[in-house]
Amino acid sequence: MEEKILQTKKNGMTMLLLTLLGYVASIALFICSITLLDADRMLLGVPLLILSIAYWITGIFLFCGLKVLKPQEALVLTLFGDYIGTLKGQGFYWVNPFCTAVNPAAGTRLSQSGDVNSGENGKANSQNMQTSAEAIGKHISLKRMTLNNSRQKINDCLGNPVEIGIAVIWRVTDTAKAVFNVDNYKEYLSLQCDSALRNVVRIYPYDVAPNVDTTGDGVADEGSLRGSSEVVAKRIQDEIQKKVADAGIEIVEARITYLAYAPEIAAVMLQRQQASAIIDARKMIVDGAVGMVEMALDRLSENKVVELDDERKAAMVSNLLVVLCGNRDAQPIVNSGSLY
Repeated sequence: MEEKILQTKKNGMTMLLLTLLGYVASIALFICSITLLDADRMLLGVPLLILSIAYWITGIFLFCGLKVLKPQEALVLTLFGDYIGTLKGQGFYWVNPFCTAVNPAAGTRLSQSGDVNSGENGKANSQNMQTSAEAIGKHISLKRMTLNNSRQKINDCLGNPVEIGIAVIWRVTDTAKAVFNVDNYKEYLSLQCDSALRNVVRIYPYDVAPNVDTTGDGVADEGSLRGSSEVVAKRIQDEIQKKVADAGIEIVEARITYLAYAPEIAAVMLQRQQASAIIDARKMIVDGAVGMVEMALDRLSENKVVELDDERKAAMVSNLLVVLCGNRDAQPIVNSGSLY
């Protein structure tokens, strides 16, 4: 199904004025027909009466052909089941009154801009949704919209459960495909976002892990959900775009909005990260302490401040390492006797 743009002129105001003018004329005919009937001129009065009443009924159908479009809106029109084209461009239009606007996703409510229903404000949100639905009707928005699906719990490539959420910026580019190729393009997009997110996340570890290939080239790399968020988001965007191209939807951007370990393992993983940080800090402290001890011994030997045998050097090294590597301040002991 290919989109056809209707080249209809913005003649809605003209048709509105003509229809109202016709109603004024029909009222005048009705009054004239009543006058003729009172004067026993039935042959002339009855046709005028029928004509005025017929126009009143016809005018209702003429009003049904009036369509108002705001900026970045479109109407997909069908005539007796056949797709005749899409009306685009802001303005006041008049189309065939028997044309029907089609939008199967008009009443769908997702966690996205334009029809957000977070459930936090209860009745207020419900009233806002109803007002929004009544105002939009069968119009299809061509604006960029943001879909924020609920967080998902997914196992990464190492089997660790993580919670992740994404925000997808999208827009409708082909109204005919969006309406006729899928049953409901909003629900279709939401489902494909969940599926693509699950397919991509299970390729990556949460954090950098050895011997993990995330690119598919057979070589281990340092890709991870936490450290390669831009790359992961781009892969998610491409994955979604492949799935929704037939629905006339363009994925403008995808971004990770939430990433964390699942609650059941979050405490354990936090302890592991803390232990890793402590080990790294200890390594740095020990390296620095050893360097300081070597420097102290070299300076003492060069300046001949004191001559130390191996036993005294070992004791000094031990004391310096305890002082430099300890978590608490050293408690000095003053030796009042001789060195030996």
